[in-house]
Amino acid sequence: MKREHFRFVDSPVVRALLVPVKSFTAAKVRLAPVLAPDERRLLARQLAEGVLAAAGDLVPFVVCEDDAVARWARALGAGVLCNPGVGLSPAVNAGVAELARRGYASAVVAHADLARPEGVHTIALDGAVVLVPDLRDDGTNVACVPTAAGFRFSYGAGSFDRHRSEARRLGLPCVVVRDRRLAADVDHPEDLRFVDRSWMGTPAELAAP
Repeated sequence: MKREHFRFVDSPVVRALLVPVKSFTAAKVRLAPVLAPDERRLLARQLAEGVLAAAGDLVPFVVCEDDAVARWARALGAGVLCNPGVGLSPAVNAGVAELARRGYASAVVAHADLARPEGVHTIALDGAVVLVPDLRDDGTNVACVPTAAGFRFSYGAGSFDRHRSEARRLGLPCVVVRDRRLAADVDHPEDLRFVDRSWMGTPAELAAP
């Protein structure tokens, strides 16, 4: 993992983990050819739980627009921020802005479908943008930004390059961390190779909301 010349600060500044989560029943539709709806729902929920469990010393928040997801997040001890319902990028932008209003200096934004989220808290860095691209160097799986900088997230194909450009626009140092654990997400059927098949669970778990 390359961390350039910037020092990853152990400071008393409180940082947040922000995880955008949409309805579990609507998640992982690209896996429909290989997984049944209940299996996709359970997989999405367990992946998201893994990301929150990896928060370490970050204060965890979920940004969502689904009541069931909000209840799930609160049961796990995470704060809940309202998603305005207009897509991933606006939801993250709104969530980071709200964290700034609440006094968090930096936010680590992590996708809810990371297969191996361990260590996600270690990329937190004050005063700089940190980007973890996916395995294709195309998307942005994890990012850390100063909450008050006005960083505008733009997810989708090519987001890694757009986010580097956004850091340049703001005049912020940009650290790229290539970590194969955090780069692995579960979006396509071939990505299931990253997942321990024990996530399938029992019939009772599949029936849980």
